Amino acid sequence: MWDRSERRPMSDAVVLPGGRDVRATLDDRGGTACVVACPPHPQHGGSRSDERLRAVSDALAAGDDPVDCLRFDYGGWDEGRGERADARNAVAWARERYDRVGLFGYSFGSAVALCEASEGLPITACSVLAPPPKITEHLDALAAIEHLAAESEGDSLPIQVVYGDRDDTVDWGPIVEVAREVGFVVDALPGDHFFVGRAGKVGETVGSFLREAV
Repeated sequence: MWDRSERRPMSDAVVLPGGRDVRATLDDRGGTACVVACPPHPQHGGSRSDERLRAVSDALAAGDDPVDCLRFDYGGWDEGRGERADARNAVAWARERYDRVGLFGYSFGSAVALCEASEGLPITACSVLAPPPKITEHLDALAAIEHLAAESEGDSLPIQVVYGDRDDTVDWGPIVEVAREVGFVVDALPGDHFFVGRAGKVGETVGSFLREAV
């Protein structure tokens, strides 16, 4: 665990271990908790600089107990297998340095986050934004949330699903239905898949959940 006195409110460049070329930015506020943020589809321009990821990171900094945020870029395209490994390695990196680690994903990143959460990743909360049900055989988010729902009794992992009420880019309905049935947190926001002009609201909605849950 890092000495908190050695961390300053800044953004630090990080190279993640794991055998793939994965670069990240740590938004460092000196917190004892960190959220790992999974970006949207890398073949469609998704990156750690995505404005929705940055909005969530900014929201995590609010309050008296700020939460750090590790935003990473995926390594080379691997149809979901390598991208999931990148998320695992990012969480492992954070777990070595923080008391608690949460996971957030947007769009493609939502599928990555849900699939890894369903495999028992050592996280304390998971939030997903605009989740598609399935992208590749390695990224079946609907099967992942159904698995999480089946194991949701007792001391279950806090999960939030956020979607845009005018999103016609992905079929978020099946995942939202499962989440509602089992009692996961579900939040609808006005907007389409890209939440144009709504990044601040995205940050506020996701950030408030993760600050409390992590």
